[in-house]
Amino acid sequence: MQDPNEDSEWNDVLRAKGIIPQKEKEISEDQIVSMLEETIEQKTKDDKKLSELDLDELDELEDSEDEAVIQEWRRKRIAEIKEFTSKAKFGTVREISGQDYVSEVNKAGEGIWVILHLYKQGIPFCALLNQHFQELAMKYPTVKFLKAISTTCIPNFPDKNLPTIFVYYEGDMKKQFIGPVELRGPKISCDELEYLLGKTGAIDTKIKEDPKPAVKDKLFSDLADTNDWTL
Repeated sequence: MQDPNEDSEWNDVLRAKGIIPQKEKEISEDQIVSMLEETIEQKTKDDKKLSELDLDELDELEDSEDEAVIQEWRRKRIAEIKEFTSKAKFGTVREISGQDYVSEVNKAGEGIWVILHLYKQGIPFCALLNQHFQELAMKYPTVKFLKAISTTCIPNFPDKNLPTIFVYYEGDMKKQFIGPVELRGPKISCDELEYLLGKTGAIDTKIKEDPKPAVKDKLFSDLADTNDWTL
């Protein structure tokens, strides 16, 4: 039997009459490269989408045609969760003294961020920051949040420098906020504190823009509170 894909005048006549199918077009090298690039691009997009799924959502996709890929991403997600769980060992604000400073701060361990609040009883600003610390410690359990009465850690530490926050990473000082001015005064919100600490790299906050109200916004708010509008 004659090959229907053979190039011959007879086959051309048969194709023209619709007796045999048209000859399949050969795929060029450029077309193959283009197809591979499109496949890689689509795979990259799919991988990004998969990386955003949680374990339950991945379970729902296990019956799809690419189950091997789903299973691989599932293993990666489990590994990430296990790694996070192993590091999420704090979650509270612990009180330390000068005797604990070296072991808890300077020798905190590899990959550990430490945020220490030096405070004193009876100072409202310090009490506010301790409240913010409690909230942030629960939100970021991989970070060690500590507090200490200032003079138990640093003898004769002046009260005018309170509150003070020290930020350490692997035992090295990375940032310090000393006194009310650097900490924006006694009306600082928890979001503002989170933003400031996020800029040091200590916490992976989603607050990327300064939440502190602009001066004009604050003025407008103050005027609104007076209910005294003059037309």
